[in-house]
Amino acid sequence: MRGKLQAAEANVDIAMHTPLRPRPPRYLLPRTAALLLAIALLGTGAPIDARAETGQDFAAQAGNRLLGQMAPALKLTTIDGRNIDLAALRGHKAVYLKFWATWCVPCREQMPHFENAYRHAGDDLEVVAINIGFDDTLEQIREYRSKLGITMPIVRDDDGRLGELFRLRVTPQHVIIDRDGRIAYVGHLADARLDAALADARKGVAVAAAKPLAAEDAAAPVAQKAKTLDGGEIALADPARKRRTVLAFLSPWCETYLEKSRPQSSAQCKAVREQLVAHGKDARVRWIGIAAGLWASEQDLREYRDQHAIPVPFVLDRDGALFRRYGVRQMPVVIVLGADGRFLRKLDPDAPGAISLLDAAIAATP
Repeated sequence: MRGKLQAAEANVDIAMHTPLRPRPPRYLLPRTAALLLAIALLGTGAPIDARAETGQDFAAQAGNRLLGQMAPALKLTTIDGRNIDLAALRGHKAVYLKFWATWCVPCREQMPHFENAYRHAGDDLEVVAINIGFDDTLEQIREYRSKLGITMPIVRDDDGRLGELFRLRVTPQHVIIDRDGRIAYVGHLADARLDAALADARKGVAVAAAKPLAAEDAAAPVAQKAKTLDGGEIALADPARKRRTVLAFLSPWCETYLEKSRPQSSAQCKAVREQLVAHGKDARVRWIGIAAGLWASEQDLREYRDQHAIPVPFVLDRDGALFRRYGVRQMPVVIVLGADGRFLRKLDPDAPGAISLLDAAIAATP
């Protein structure tokens, strides 16, 4: 499987900006076979999520909840200290935001298109590169900028707030805000649709009536429970207030996709996964795996869990709320909660080399 992923990366179609999924590729079924499989799954009551989701699919999921809404009135600060007031641009300029990461292959492939858009922006378009701040340091971002000759303003999403507001599900994720401040386009590919959306936004072409923010976007109490991969609910802390809880933050693709660009993170993801397999059935502590929603679906997470026979319940943090709640900005991260739900400590992901996560969780002190 690793060889297939490397072959896929080597054959990325730069001209068409074909995205490389940061996960092992799936075989795509012929339509007839896929239909028969779906019918069979219906008969067994199994969940149907058989097709592979592309980057554009993930972007479309984000767009379904964003298009036509007024963009948040944000004040952004670039890594060089420049301030950008999105609210002040309403009525004057369209805005093109691109969410990206230095380790993201399709982001790199699309950077020439993005840089070209910035250099030809004129007075009616503001172009901003938003680094998602996930497993990227300021030093890495600056080095990347210098190496690729990037000149557009760069904002780092230090705490994940921007990603949450714009429903980040994929990298790159393009967001276009029209001159009236409405979100007019969300996509993944640098293609004709993106270029057309940019042209329309700059002209002030209306694509949809502005909608108010959905009720679910309003400020709400932090959830104490999460939906598991199997459809149930799990409390983040022990309802009986007797056992500690280990929260393991990772991703189905962090071992494979980060193997070259972030080898230390890749090795740590593998080590934590092996610890979950080895100790996940030990009832002295509670175990919960929390997977990032970036570039991942429930199907991906099921395949990852089943392939490695990981015996712990998993949660797909689709909108990043749990990652943001616990301040997780890289993978893997292991956090221990006390029996009362209070944060005890963050465990060193290299700890399995000297002490098991189980022993570390039991011994953890505030």
